[in-house]
Amino acid sequence: MTSRDVVSVQRLIPSAPEPIFDLLVDPDGHARIDGGGSVQGARSGGRRLALGDRFGMDMKIGAPYATSNTVIELEENRRIAWQTLAEGPLSKALGGRIWRYELEPVDGGTLVTETWDITQEAALSKPFVRRMEGMTRRNMASTLERIEEIVTGA
Repeated sequence: MTSRDVVSVQRLIPSAPEPIFDLLVDPDGHARIDGGGSVQGARSGGRRLALGDRFGMDMKIGAPYATSNTVIELEENRRIAWQTLAEGPLSKALGGRIWRYELEPVDGGTLVTETWDITQEAALSKPFVRRMEGMTRRNMASTLERIEEIVTGA
Protein backbone atom coordinates (compact mmCIF):
# COMPACT_ATOMS: atom_id res chain seq x y z
CA MET A 1 0.00 0.00 0.00
CA THR A 2 1.34 3.44 -0.87
CA SER A 3 -0.12 6.89 -0.51
CA ARG A 4 1.39 10.20 0.31
CA ASP A 5 1.31 9.47 4.02
CA VAL A 6 1.22 5.65 4.28
CA VAL A 7 3.90 3.34 2.90
CA SER A 8 4.02 -0.44 3.29
CA VAL A 9 6.68 -2.99 2.40
CA GLN A 10 6.13 -6.76 2.42
CA ARG A 11 8.36 -9.81 2.57
CA LEU A 12 7.60 -13.51 2.73
CA ILE A 13 9.77 -14.87 5.53
CA PRO A 14 10.17 -18.67 5.66
CA SER A 15 9.30 -18.89 9.35
CA ALA A 16 6.34 -19.27 11.64
CA PRO A 17 5.04 -15.91 12.95
CA GLU A 18 6.03 -16.54 16.59
CA PRO A 19 9.80 -15.92 16.36
CA ILE A 20 9.19 -12.86 14.17
CA PHE A 21 6.70 -11.45 16.66
CA ASP A 22 9.09 -12.18 19.53
CA LEU A 23 11.65 -9.88 17.88
CA LEU A 24 9.11 -7.11 17.41
CA VAL A 25 7.82 -7.11 20.99
CA ASP A 26 11.35 -6.88 22.43
CA PRO A 27 12.56 -3.25 22.37
CA ASP A 28 16.12 -4.42 23.10
CA GLY A 29 16.16 -6.16 19.71
CA HIS A 30 15.04 -3.19 17.63
CA ALA A 31 18.59 -1.94 17.00
CA ARG A 32 19.47 -5.38 15.56
CA ILE A 33 16.60 -5.35 13.08
CA ASP A 34 16.62 -1.65 12.11
CA GLY A 35 17.52 -1.51 8.41
CA GLY A 36 18.27 2.20 8.51
CA GLY A 37 20.74 2.19 11.39
CA SER A 38 18.98 5.00 13.25
CA VAL A 39 17.91 2.92 16.26
CA GLN A 40 20.80 2.96 18.71
CA GLY A 41 19.22 1.17 21.67
CA ALA A 42 16.23 0.82 23.94
CA ARG A 43 15.87 3.05 26.97
CA SER A 44 13.31 0.83 28.62
CA GLY A 45 13.90 -2.65 27.28
CA GLY A 46 14.19 -5.93 29.06
CA ARG A 47 10.52 -6.73 28.84
CA ARG A 48 8.00 -8.00 26.34
CA LEU A 49 5.77 -5.18 25.10
CA ALA A 50 2.03 -5.21 25.77
CA LEU A 51 -0.79 -3.00 24.55
CA GLY A 52 -0.47 0.47 26.08
CA ASP A 53 3.18 0.05 27.06
CA ARG A 54 5.55 2.97 26.62
CA PHE A 55 9.17 2.48 25.68
CA GLY A 56 11.98 4.85 24.85
CA MET A 57 14.58 4.61 22.10
CA ASP A 58 17.92 6.29 21.63
CA MET A 59 18.12 7.30 17.98
CA LYS A 60 20.56 8.93 15.60
CA ILE A 61 20.00 10.43 12.18
CA GLY A 62 22.89 12.84 11.93
CA ALA A 63 22.51 13.98 15.53
CA PRO A 64 21.45 11.83 18.49
CA TYR A 65 17.92 12.17 19.84
CA ALA A 66 15.41 10.10 21.80
CA THR A 67 11.86 8.99 21.16
CA SER A 68 8.97 7.95 23.33
CA ASN A 69 6.79 5.22 21.85
CA THR A 70 3.39 3.87 22.87
CA VAL A 71 2.09 0.47 21.77
CA ILE A 72 -1.30 1.28 20.22
CA GLU A 73 -2.15 -2.08 18.57
CA LEU A 74 -1.22 -5.58 19.60
CA GLU A 75 -2.59 -8.94 18.55
CA GLU A 76 -0.33 -11.79 19.65
CA ASN A 77 1.72 -13.20 16.74
CA ARG A 78 -0.31 -11.13 14.23
CA ARG A 79 0.16 -7.37 14.71
CA ILE A 80 1.99 -4.74 16.68
CA ALA A 81 2.01 -0.98 16.15
CA TRP A 82 3.50 1.86 18.11
CA GLN A 83 3.25 5.62 17.81
CA THR A 84 6.46 7.59 18.07
CA LEU A 85 6.82 11.04 19.61
CA ALA A 86 9.81 13.19 20.41
CA GLU A 87 10.67 13.23 24.09
CA GLY A 88 9.98 16.16 26.38
CA PRO A 89 8.53 19.49 25.29
CA LEU A 90 9.10 18.73 21.59
CA SER A 91 6.52 15.92 21.72
CA LYS A 92 3.69 18.32 20.85
CA ALA A 93 5.47 19.61 17.74
CA LEU A 94 7.41 16.58 16.49
CA GLY A 95 6.32 13.03 15.89
CA GLY A 96 3.11 11.08 15.76
CA ARG A 97 4.12 8.58 13.10
CA ILE A 98 2.99 5.00 13.49
CA TRP A 99 5.12 1.94 12.81
CA ARG A 100 3.05 -1.20 12.23
CA TYR A 101 4.01 -4.82 11.61
CA GLU A 102 1.40 -7.31 10.43
CA LEU A 103 2.14 -11.03 10.25
CA GLU A 104 0.05 -13.36 8.10
CA PRO A 105 0.78 -17.09 8.08
CA VAL A 106 0.84 -18.33 4.46
CA ASP A 107 2.17 -21.32 2.56
CA GLY A 108 5.93 -21.13 2.85
CA GLY A 109 6.09 -19.00 5.97
CA THR A 110 4.82 -15.64 7.16
CA LEU A 111 3.98 -12.63 5.00
CA VAL A 112 5.28 -9.67 7.00
CA THR A 113 4.04 -6.17 6.21
CA GLU A 114 5.80 -3.18 7.72
CA THR A 115 3.90 0.10 7.47
CA TRP A 116 5.05 3.67 8.05
CA ASP A 117 1.99 5.81 8.65
CA ILE A 118 2.42 9.56 9.06
CA THR A 119 -1.29 10.46 8.90
CA GLN A 120 -1.07 11.50 12.58
CA GLU A 121 2.32 13.19 12.32
CA ALA A 122 2.50 16.65 13.93
CA ALA A 123 1.81 19.46 11.46
CA LEU A 124 5.19 21.05 12.15
CA SER A 125 7.21 17.94 11.29
CA LYS A 126 4.98 16.36 8.62
CA PRO A 127 6.44 18.20 5.57
CA PHE A 128 9.98 17.23 6.59
CA VAL A 129 9.07 13.63 7.44
CA ARG A 130 7.13 13.22 4.19
CA ARG A 131 10.37 13.89 2.26
CA MET A 132 11.89 10.80 3.91
CA GLU A 133 9.46 8.41 2.16
CA GLY A 134 11.97 6.96 -0.33
CA MET A 135 14.65 6.42 2.29
CA THR A 136 12.11 4.96 4.69
CA ARG A 137 10.85 2.49 2.06
CA ARG A 138 14.43 1.25 1.46
CA ASN A 139 15.11 1.02 5.19
CA MET A 140 11.92 -0.96 5.79
CA ALA A 141 12.91 -3.46 3.08
CA SER A 142 16.29 -3.82 4.81
CA THR A 143 14.57 -4.27 8.18
CA LEU A 144 12.46 -7.13 6.85
CA GLU A 145 15.58 -8.70 5.35
CA ARG A 146 17.33 -8.48 8.73
CA ILE A 147 14.35 -10.04 10.49
CA GLU A 148 14.50 -12.94 8.03
CA GLU A 149 18.23 -13.38 8.61
CA ILE A 150 17.77 -13.46 12.37
CA VAL A 151 14.81 -15.86 12.50
CA THR A 152 16.13 -18.24 9.82
CA GLY A 153 19.82 -18.06 10.74
CA ALA A 154 20.66 -17.28 7.11
